[in-house]
Formats: sequence, C-alpha cells, structure tokens
Amino acid sequence: MQVFQFHLPDEAQTNALGTALSSVLIPGLVLYLHGDLGAGKTALTRALLHASGYTGRVKSPTYTLAEPYQVTIDQKPVTMTHFDLYRMASPEEFLDAGFREHFNEKSICIVEWPEKGEPVLPSPDINITFTVSRSGRDVELRALSDKGNQCLARLNFAPHL
Repeated sequence: MQVFQFHLPDEAQTNALGTALSSVLIPGLVLYLHGDLGAGKTALTRALLHASGYTGRVKSPTYTLAEPYQVTIDQKPVTMTHFDLYRMASPEEFLDAGFREHFNEKSICIVEWPEKGEPVLPSPDINITFTVSRSGRDVELRALSDKGNQCLARLNFAPHL
C-alpha cells in the first residue's frame, strides 16, 4: 500500500497538497483526517474543495457535524461531505443523524476526528495524519484499500521547502 510523508512548512504548502489530492480523488472514497486542533485538517479540506470547483466559504462543521458540498470530479458532479466529529458525544449520534447514507460510491467523505465515530464509521480508503512540528506540520498519507492505493499512486506532489 502507498505511504507518503511530507513536511509542509506553511499553509501555502498545505493548500498545494490539497490541490494535488483533488486531482486524484474518485467517487466512493473515504478519507480520515487525524491530528490535534490547528494541525491543518480543515485547511487541507478547504483546499481540496476549492481545487474541486467549490467557490463558496468552507468552514469546519464543528457544530453541525457535517457539511455537504457539490464539486466536480472528472467533469462529473460529486457530493463531497466534510465531517467534523470532534463534538460528537457517542458513535450512536453518528448513526442517529443518518450520516451513513453519505458513504456511498457516488460521494467522497472527509472525516475529521474519526476516532469519535468508531466502531460505526465506515473504514477509510486513505488515512491522513497531521503532526505539528518545527515550523509547520508533518503529514502522512497512507492508503488502506485498493481504491486508496489507486489514488495515491497517481499523486504528484513535492513540497517546496
């Protein structure tokens, strides 16, 4: 399985990674974003969405738990749903909200704080882990499925240090 590790010295490089990732995404993907508060999870998601054609404001769905966005992937409309489970009290809350229906072969789901949804959350295709370090952040992208491996195999990104 594909694994990439990068040091991102600033938010511009986080945005560049989001843009690069947007070009390899396919419908049906589930991305888990791990990292402390302020590590870059929402910044990456914002860059992904904007690079996929969304022109509006992207905010962290900390209180709503989920925000769906209409984007274009390979010239086709796709719903990309951004989940932030930080304030979720229990995994049952995820089920009660009906969020499982967003996880299908026509959508892309990006989940911040996925550990709050275990064990009811669908498995990820790609784990993205942010760690604040030095001047910036380190990020690891790890494929966990054939679909995730297919995407990361096409990723073309080299941060400018």
